[in-house]
Amino acid sequence: MTQPLLPAAAVRSAARVAAAALAAVPGDDRAAAVLGSPTPCRDWDVRGVLEHLAWAAVLAQRAATRVPLEHDWSTGDPAPFLADVPADRWAPLIAEELDVAADAWADVAAWDGDTLLGTAPMPAAAAGTLLLADVALHGWDVARGVGVDLAVPADLGEVVLAAVTGSAPMGRDGGWYGPEVPVPADAPAFDRALGLAGRDPGWRP
Repeated sequence: MTQPLLPAAAVRSAARVAAAALAAVPGDDRAAAVLGSPTPCRDWDVRGVLEHLAWAAVLAQRAATRVPLEHDWSTGDPAPFLADVPADRWAPLIAEELDVAADAWADVAAWDGDTLLGTAPMPAAAAGTLLLADVALHGWDVARGVGVDLAVPADLGEVVLAAVTGSAPMGRDGGWYGPEVPVPADAPAFDRALGLAGRDPGWRP
């Protein structure tokens, strides 16, 4: 049986999974074509998912440290740390910021009390769990968008499944998740989380 993954370790694991996907994004003359490639994430191409992951890193850092967000992340503009950076150089910078976010959530105090996820107040533990699931899911989106397979540890898969199971109705109502994709009950936990989040685990470009 898979041993339960502690919350802070789950954030670190999700950041590493996303970093592995980001490392597969080319930064050479192939970048433009790859950034425009479709992903399993509904209407977002690879570039769109990268933009979302960048903001997820910022939101995660702020939620953990209780520092208010001074930027409107819903405008469609890139995250501040990507300002004036060409899109073909985004991937490694996003991985670095996700690692900073994991450092912030390594503090046990980050999980206590309430915080803001963007501008939405919620229990800090809920925010941390939602964010780590979001990072893992979108890391998988990037990997599939660039045509590589992503190894997701079984213990992280269990955490993501629990998070998506709890948030799926709200996620579908809010447009975060698409309609559920049927996945066998004996499939790996992460595959079942993908299905609940509206993704086909077998999706290919």
